[in-house]
Amino acid sequence: MAEPLIDEERDATEEGAVACEGAADGACGPAGMYGPATACGEYDSDLNCLMANATRGHRVLLAGLLGEIDLYPGQERVMGALWDNGPQSQNGLAKIVGVDVSTMTKTLQRLERSGFVSRRPDPANRRISIVDVTPRGHALRPEVDRVLAEMHRRMIEGLTAEQTDELLVLLSVVRDNLCREAKATEGSGSHAGGVRVV
Repeated sequence: MAEPLIDEERDATEEGAVACEGAADGACGPAGMYGPATACGEYDSDLNCLMANATRGHRVLLAGLLGEIDLYPGQERVMGALWDNGPQSQNGLAKIVGVDVSTMTKTLQRLERSGFVSRRPDPANRRISIVDVTPRGHALRPEVDRVLAEMHRRMIEGLTAEQTDELLVLLSVVRDNLCREAKATEGSGSHAGGVRVV
């Protein structure tokens, strides 16, 4: 069964810089791929186009902000899971975050090299690694909170408090719809043509 993957191994530069000079008209795509205000041609206002471009813009902005604190997109979710749940087995952590074990292994290797987490054998079963946050990782929490608050601020710029609340409700419905459909697709044994969910 396919699982959604955190693809922290790629950074924003590999996908190309985002050119949003036409953002007021709805255009936001990799530089050189789309001209201003032509992200999806006649489908600029189509929900699929808007969602794809909003997701791309979110990823690039998040990558830039996280890069300032030596993290890649997805790693903040792993750190958050450890901060909220305490030390975890590698497999348990993969389930909490919703990624496969091989992806979690790569993520933890990077976080360990950066000094944010440590791994040790479980005394009850030495084949199992227990992941914990290091003092340096605990010191990172206020910075992650700051980055996420800045992401929130930038995403809702120009929206009223009421519009923000409505957006949260509507996106929750969209998320639930998509997750339900994705789960049904996975359960039926079909796949998305090798597309990685990031």
